[in-house]
Amino acid sequence: MPRFLLTTFGSFGDLHPYIAVGKGLLARGHEVTLATSECYREKVEGEGLGFHPVRPDIAVLAPDPQVMARAFHPRTGSEYVIREMFLPWLRQSYDDLRPVAATADLLVGHPIAFATPILAEELGKRWISVALQPSIMLSAFDPPSISGYQFLEAFRDFGPGFWKVFFRLARRIARNWGTPINELRRTLGLAELGNPVLDDMFSPYGTQAWFSKVLARQPQLDWPANTTVTGFPFYDKLSPGQGLSQNLQQFLASGPPPLVFTLGSSAVFDAGGFYLESAKAALRMGQRAVLLTGSDPRNQPATSLPDSIITEEYAPYSELFARAAAVVHQGGAGTTGQALRAGVPMCVVPFSHDQPDYARRCAALGVARVLPRRKYREPNVARELEELLSTADYRTAAARIALALSAEDGIAAACDGLERAAAGF
Repeated sequence: MPRFLLTTFGSFGDLHPYIAVGKGLLARGHEVTLATSECYREKVEGEGLGFHPVRPDIAVLAPDPQVMARAFHPRTGSEYVIREMFLPWLRQSYDDLRPVAATADLLVGHPIAFATPILAEELGKRWISVALQPSIMLSAFDPPSISGYQFLEAFRDFGPGFWKVFFRLARRIARNWGTPINELRRTLGLAELGNPVLDDMFSPYGTQAWFSKVLARQPQLDWPANTTVTGFPFYDKLSPGQGLSQNLQQFLASGPPPLVFTLGSSAVFDAGGFYLESAKAALRMGQRAVLLTGSDPRNQPATSLPDSIITEEYAPYSELFARAAAVVHQGGAGTTGQALRAGVPMCVVPFSHDQPDYARRCAALGVARVLPRRKYREPNVARELEELLSTADYRTAAARIALALSAEDGIAAACDGLERAAAGF
């Protein structure tokens, strides 16, 4: 049986799809190793998957408020994450991965697992790249909403010609970001790449798009060659087997569906006033609410809350969202997928990275309203949520999209494709 090495970095939104697919491959009798930050060892091994630590350890970076504030800057956040958080660790990542990559039959790499394509080429291994969001593929035919550049939305209908020119400029700017990659390649005797951070992050053997076809129905002409849209591979446990807390279950059973406010597992470290404004909006509306505040103590409201509002650090979205009246979230890939799957209206408050693009796509589906982070204040939040709850079209559209997602099996589709790739097809 082929041996699979899956490599990922980042938050739960980056980790969970790889656990889902890894478990799918494991159930088919394959040997699977998931290589990622040391802080995820217990979670990965608890699901029966092989674990291999790779630097950097995200647990060292994420709790630093200054790091997370820079990582979620709307205009420069993505550059900071790539150039300051991960590429400085490229040599260490390569050294950590090389022994386990040498024994694998197929490598599967996250976009910022920059050592994966280097090792695949050096060792002569087949590899598959993964896209967790449509925006990463910079299509001129389906242009993404780019964080921090809202003015570009005015040019959305200008056609592929405009966007080809714009993305040519973007590639020129980003070319220097990949200097450390080419420096390492030179030391290994490998040819330099033209744009290692953008175009060359995709594998010549194929790319799997781990998101739903309702968000990007078909591969665009300028997507990477041999791209397959699989659907979302869902997994959302904080630890293996853990569901809703008893306290949360009792709260949900004690009254009507609440509003749910969450910032996923990374933006939650740069929440600012999100939870305070959320609580005030729920009180203003007379609605019950669940605040998923993460482990950052700064997110806990300074004053006591009424019985109509409950705070929890984390809850499995698959068990909570479907019991909500509406969900307010940041628009990360994992959170967005679970919200769409739940079939409830949503308000998206994008912070950075792919989040503005996911917000726009959800709004276009008729399931969401979008509220910019800078406008996230009690009156605005209440107004958007009142509109969501009072307009039947949002719930109708959300139910329709949830039905479409129920017909997809992202885990099975991903596993089928990876088995074919491992077999050389």
